[in-house]
Amino acid sequence: MLRTSLIFVVIALLALPFADLEITTSHPWTELGQISLGAIQPDLQALWQLKTALLNTVVFAFCGISIGVVLGMSLAFGFSWAPIRLFCVFIRSIHEIFWAFIFLNIVGLNPICGVLSIAIPYAGIFAKVYAEIVQESDKQPQAGIPTNVGAISRFVYGVLPVIYADAKHYTAYRFECALRSSAILGFIGLPTLGYHLETAFREGTYQTAWALLYAFYLLIASLKYWLQPRLIPFYVGGAFTLLSQEVTVSWANVLRFFTVDILPWPMRRVGVSSGTHHIDFSLVPVLEWIKDILITEGAEGVWNTLILTQIVLVGTGFFALLVFPFTCRHFSRWPMRSISQYVLVVLRTTPEYLLAYVFVQLWGPSMIPAVCAILLHNGGILAFLTSNNADRLHAQIDSPFRYLDRYFYEVLPRIYGQFLAFLFYRWEVMVRESAILGVLGIYTLGFYIDSAIVDNQLDKAALLILLTATLNMSIDVVSQRVRRRLQISTKLFVSD
Repeated sequence: MLRTSLIFVVIALLALPFADLEITTSHPWTELGQISLGAIQPDLQALWQLKTALLNTVVFAFCGISIGVVLGMSLAFGFSWAPIRLFCVFIRSIHEIFWAFIFLNIVGLNPICGVLSIAIPYAGIFAKVYAEIVQESDKQPQAGIPTNVGAISRFVYGVLPVIYADAKHYTAYRFECALRSSAILGFIGLPTLGYHLETAFREGTYQTAWALLYAFYLLIASLKYWLQPRLIPFYVGGAFTLLSQEVTVSWANVLRFFTVDILPWPMRRVGVSSGTHHIDFSLVPVLEWIKDILITEGAEGVWNTLILTQIVLVGTGFFALLVFPFTCRHFSRWPMRSISQYVLVVLRTTPEYLLAYVFVQLWGPSMIPAVCAILLHNGGILAFLTSNNADRLHAQIDSPFRYLDRYFYEVLPRIYGQFLAFLFYRWEVMVRESAILGVLGIYTLGFYIDSAIVDNQLDKAALLILLTATLNMSIDVVSQRVRRRLQISTKLFVSD
């Protein structure tokens, strides 16, 4: 394990000279002071005016997670079949914002765009997790069911009661993630919390921005009080009722997107120039078009995405190892432990996209904002998981240097394998995050995708999104092989 860790550290160090770590803003610390002042003096009155955005954030999350659960559970039945498993890997490899870009051009700027952008990748995640839960569940109750019972009845009476607790726990956690996803979708124009956050930060009204952030943190922190199982059917019903009042779909636009917009330009070029619907099915021009995009934009985007990801991967690991003792009962006591736990809650609750957006305002569009945002968000998650894992241990060392001895000789060796499992599990997630942050002007794959969409080159954007998904799937495969090679646990844990 140590050897593998050192290899990744060396790769990250080798990547540093190729990273864009330049600060381009003139007065970053002045801006940071104004942001900090806004945190002290939030404009709480603005919340009443923006209550609709908060409501939309919750509605999109409920509708998206509901559709994702139904689709995910359906796909979980066939997850052992390779085509379904590959399909699930593909749809979850595309970030919610990329899905939103796609649906914006299909259905326009309406609520169904936000809902589907959450539902589709979450369906792939749910399918994987539900399938793992079923696989690891107790098979004894199924043995007592007669063989002539149908598959649905067998699932309802033999499988569902066994997996219900784990599935409920993970679904509740994914709803928290859906709230984060719903919020950041506002950054591309949807009427959620992120729309007003982006406006507030861009205009420098930090009092309003912090009021919205505090409201969002309170919403997440209070989930256990208002997200009660018996109330969920009413929440879901109300969410779909509100959503249905605003949904409008132009089927002509849908048809045009799939039959014209995403077709490679060489296939459409003759028809566009002549004003007809002519489609050229010649393969050679299309391959040349793909080759040109992959060489001129795709290669650089992939390179920068991997550079950023490797730096962040190692940085997140060091950050988590440094921070988790502050929240662990073996090293910290109240009030330090409680304060540190609240800090980690804020870090893992705040979407990495929002963190990066704020840091870009401070330092400009380089890899520095992306590194800090992804590191803090994922480091908060990883430190939380590692601390919980360490809390289960019984530490015995008692010496004048008991904290350092306990850390290096007793706690860390016993949790390091699971720590690496957590870290490498997050690897593919970090690739998705690194790619999407290109939308903020950082030269990763997201930058070229956003540029193509702005230029209305949807065919190029679709190709680059496919490239992003392929990269994510490749990293996921490598991550799984590393975990298997190290023989570290891949048992289900909440970390995404």
